[in-house]
Amino acid sequence: MTGCDRRDGPGRYPCPVAFDDELAFAHELADTAAHIGLGYFRGGGVEVTLKPDRTLLTQADTAIERTLRERLAHAFGGDRIIGEEEGGDHDPTGRVWIVDPIDATANFARGIQVWATLIAFRVDGVGEVGIVSAPALGERYAAVRGEGATLNGAAIAVSDVASIGEAHVLFQELEKLLGGEHRDAAMGLIADCWRPRGFGDFWAHMLVARGSAEVMVEPSLAIWDLAAPQVVIEAAGGRCTTFDGGPLRHGGTMLATNGLLHDELLSRLAPGGPAQGRGP
Repeated sequence: MTGCDRRDGPGRYPCPVAFDDELAFAHELADTAAHIGLGYFRGGGVEVTLKPDRTLLTQADTAIERTLRERLAHAFGGDRIIGEEEGGDHDPTGRVWIVDPIDATANFARGIQVWATLIAFRVDGVGEVGIVSAPALGERYAAVRGEGATLNGAAIAVSDVASIGEAHVLFQELEKLLGGEHRDAAMGLIADCWRPRGFGDFWAHMLVARGSAEVMVEPSLAIWDLAAPQVVIEAAGGRCTTFDGGPLRHGGTMLATNGLLHDELLSRLAPGGPAQGRGP
């Protein structure tokens, strides 16, 4: 790691800043989560309930988050924790771990291998470490901000595709995109891009990070959904913002790209954006 500009927010640290211990521990947490999750996934007997927001919950979600919280409290007792199932203080200051025990619980509950545990570590609101562990796929993505990203230990990077007509564009929650203010932009992207698909969830973001897709458009997601993928995508050379170009936030939108297409996507998603849907 070189340079002293890794931190652009409050609470600047002496340069260089390394988070080797946090990364190593995040990998240990991912190993633990994988053991628990695969035990339920492959062992059968997954029990599914509905949360108040109508999303699904399994005993694996609660078991993983409870175990990871216990391990974090023991190893980093002064750090705060935010998790999907047990919540937490959203104050961005200080050292914060953000955990989604199972992202894509609906897939998990239906026996689909595309699910993951997401683990992020932030300091003063800035993502420093991100782990996206998808054990049923045999994939683990890891990154430290400014130090590159890996898939199963091998370096990954975003693609160099620079035109929408050649881009693989992914969407999450098409019903929201097509039923709201971004309908025309979404329809234009579907018409103009090389290949539109609805892979969704963490995996779509990781496809952008590893150069298999160029764009992921998501109309609404929580901090535990975005924190780890953001670190990986940006470390791989990509860019993440809200649809209006602002910083990602809990409950907001997310546009993830290879960076080369980002400004054009922001223009398309802006109110009154340029004409769209005219073909390549």
